[in-house]
Amino acid sequence: MLPGTLPLFPLPNVVLFPDVFLPLHIFEPRYREMTRAALDGNRLIGMVLAKSAAEPDECYPVGCAGVITHVEELDGGRYNIILRGLQKFRILAEDETAGRPYRIASVEAIPDGPYDKADLKALRAKLEALLVSSGTANFSFRLPPSMPDSEFVHALSQYFGFEAIERQALLEMSDPSARCRALIELVEMQVLMGSNDWKGRSN
Repeated sequence: MLPGTLPLFPLPNVVLFPDVFLPLHIFEPRYREMTRAALDGNRLIGMVLAKSAAEPDECYPVGCAGVITHVEELDGGRYNIILRGLQKFRILAEDETAGRPYRIASVEAIPDGPYDKADLKALRAKLEALLVSSGTANFSFRLPPSMPDSEFVHALSQYFGFEAIERQALLEMSDPSARCRALIELVEMQVLMGSNDWKGRSN
């Protein structure tokens, strides 16, 4: 269960997914304070996609909460942290009276809907075969074959070479099967466009 409020960390190119790890370097003073407060509390941070680097305060209303699993304190109050995605959420309202340099929002959890596990397994197999045939298997098969199907789909959604808005759309989908179908369509579209030189990336 998520708490009723979360600190928000908007970034223009990062979309966090449930069950996926995200390394971050925290250097801006307000987010150093946010990280310190999270470490002193429940260790939760709400990752949201900023609509542009020029306007980082304008962000999409659906994000993913992550828990700090690892932390390295650096000189000058900076941090290297690793977040593990926990749960999608929707921003309900922001607390303008919190008196913090970073944003705090009231949120509601968005659980994934039910899905057929056998259907997802078949979709994953189709996606893997498509990645092999399109020459993009170099990244997908660095993921262990034993990785659960939903985590496989979420890891590809987060780290494959899609545009940020495409990853945001994947996050907002109702369940892992829907995301996997969309991944298949995105890869097929790239193949049709003749662009198969994708690379996995971490932001």
